[in-house]
Amino acid sequence: MARSPPLARVLPFPVVDEAWRLALVPALVGAATLPLLPPVGAVLVVLAFGVLWFHRDPDREPPDAEGIVVAPADGTVSVVREEGDRLRVGVFMNVTDVHVNRAPIAGEVREVRHRPGANRPAFSKESDRNEQVAIDFGEYELLVIAGWFARRIHPAVEAGDAVDRGERVGHVSFGSRADVVLPADVDEDDLLVREGDAVRAGETIVAERE
Repeated sequence: MARSPPLARVLPFPVVDEAWRLALVPALVGAATLPLLPPVGAVLVVLAFGVLWFHRDPDREPPDAEGIVVAPADGTVSVVREEGDRLRVGVFMNVTDVHVNRAPIAGEVREVRHRPGANRPAFSKESDRNEQVAIDFGEYELLVIAGWFARRIHPAVEAGDAVDRGERVGHVSFGSRADVVLPADVDEDDLLVREGDAVRAGETIVAERE
């Protein structure tokens, strides 16, 4: 995915490139307002820094093991359920979590689909009907689901792209959920996480395949 511009080196953490566009207006208005209305200007400058922090993009080191599935997002496991002959594992991303999504399993992207929908809170049962982007890898699918405030899902891959396990595949702004519909050969005995568990994208092992 696109990485941050050279200006990002002044920050103590890397950010995705979209963050600079989102932070630009409050930063400029805040800087201009500081001499006239210091409290308002300070709030806007802090808001701009908060946007950059929210879009931080730290490096991750995927486990070096065969047959494992890693978490697609930072956050808390909020969904573990059967869908036909497949299992779905969903991770709710809170506002304090990194919102860069990663491939749970290496593979080639077959299709990237956008589906319009509602904007219910991402932790609610009704969020399955929310706006979402599906990244179809054939044997499994990664679904990025928008929350009530998150209306910007940015896939960084397209059909034909090959990705490694743990590689960045996109990001979403301001709260959401990332679900993986696991390959058919993964069953409940293979799962290593339960609802309520905290996970880290690209690093936490959520399942082991035989």
